[in-house]
Parts: sequence; structure tokens; C-alpha cells
Amino acid sequence: MSKARKSNKLKPVLFHIFAISLGFFMVYPLLWTLASSFKHNSEIFINSYSLIPKKWAVAENYTTGWKGISGITFGNFLLNSFIVAAVGTVGGVLCSMLAAYAFSRIKFIGRNFWFMCVMMTLMIPNQVMIVPQYIIFKRLDLINKLQSLIVPWFFGSAFFIFLMVQFIRGIPKELDEAATIDGCGKLGIFFKVILPLLTPAIATCTIFSFYWIWQDFFQPLIFMSKPKYFTVSLALNMYLDPNSFSNYGALFAMSVVSLLPVIILFIMFQKYLVEGIATTGLKG
Repeated sequence: MSKARKSNKLKPVLFHIFAISLGFFMVYPLLWTLASSFKHNSEIFINSYSLIPKKWAVAENYTTGWKGISGITFGNFLLNSFIVAAVGTVGGVLCSMLAAYAFSRIKFIGRNFWFMCVMMTLMIPNQVMIVPQYIIFKRLDLINKLQSLIVPWFFGSAFFIFLMVQFIRGIPKELDEAATIDGCGKLGIFFKVILPLLTPAIATCTIFSFYWIWQDFFQPLIFMSKPKYFTVSLALNMYLDPNSFSNYGALFAMSVVSLLPVIILFIMFQKYLVEGIATTGLKG
């Protein structure tokens, strides 16, 4: 009995040791980035395995990094990214909600066919759409404007539509019938019944959408050539110059700064994230 008790007490200890070790290896790249932002530029790769700088250069890295490139401060790049991510997320989530409500609650001719067409777009890589998008934006004179980065995200996502359709199907239709008896139309049912219950799915889509737009590198690379319209992901690349001096200290410092909005958003909505993903597979 004593051996069994010792074994039962030892298992949780071993589990926590394993979990902490695994967690450290997962977080280590972020810790390394943070530590590198504190190091002098010449020390980053010489003393790469240590997380403790031999010579601290916190003020130098963050000050130099915030000054930006070509007279444009890093705050300008952050503002560009925030505008694109915020507007694109709000529009994308709202359009996805309306489309999901139509596919899950409103009966119309060809509903299943059009829903299948939307799902098929999940198999189309974003890179394939860049050329026709560039041609359209060029003719609309939207190249080198933030609108060219917002529009591709603004009108919804097939993944978000699918996620919300599954979530709405888990909401009892009796609630719709009760609202209809009270005099609500289709939009009234959506805003007064469906929308309040859709909060976990909305939070999940908001986190994913904001993160995807914030870290997107390919579209700004194609659509933007003027530095004042660069987003964070594209601006960070400007700190590297293979022909002269690469300011790695400033690069890692601004990388840490660019992570803060995503981390804050995740902390704000994390309690809805698991619930939103877990309940999308349920059906009423």
C-alpha cells in the first residue's frame, strides 16, 4: 500500500515536471526574442544560447527601432497595421456572421449548393488570388493604399462562415419561433436572439482574423511599394540589409513591440476561445 501511495504521489510530480519542461521549450523562442532585444547588436549571435545579456542595450535597441527607417517612425507602421487589422477584422467577422445566419436559418433556392461553393474556396491558396486582386486594385487605383490590404479580408472568410454555421445550428430553432411570435423579422431574430448567443464564436473568429491580418506579409509585399504605407510585418524586414548593416537589436526590439497587440487581444478573448471552438461541432 505504501508503494502504491508513493507511486500515486509521484505521478502528478512527474507530470508537472514534464509539462513545465515542454512549456519552456515552446515558449523559449519568445524568450529568446525578448532577451535578444536587450542585447547589444554584436552579442546577439555570439552569445545566442544565453538569455541573460552580458551588455545591456535596452534603451539603444528600442529607441533606435522606434525611430524607424527612412524618417518614418515605427509608430506609423503600427498604426497602418492596426487600421488594416481592425477594419478588416470587423468587416470580415460581420459579413461572415450574416452569411452564416443565411446558410443556417434562411431557406432559399440553392442554399446547399452555394454553401458547398463557399466551402470549396477553402482549398484555394491565397497566393493564387494575388494576381487577379492586383489587376483589379490597379484598375481601381488602390495600389499603395491601405484599402488594397483591407478589401481582401473585409467580406468574410469561408472558415469563419463554416465555424459560425456549425455554432448557429447548435442554437434551438424554438428560440426563433418564439421571437417570430413576438413580431421579430429575420434581422430581428439575428440581432436579438442569434447574435447574443454567438459571442464565443465571434470572439474566436476575431482572434484568428486579427492575428492573420496582423502577421500577413505577402499581400503588403505585393500591393505596397511606398514605405509610409508599410505594415509591421513588412517594416520589420527593412531593418535587415544584406549589403550593409543589419540592426538585429532594433529588429528584435520592434518584434517584441509588434507582438503586444496580439497578446493583449488574446488575453481579452481567451475565455471565449475554447468554448467557441468546442461548441461548433454540436448540432441542435
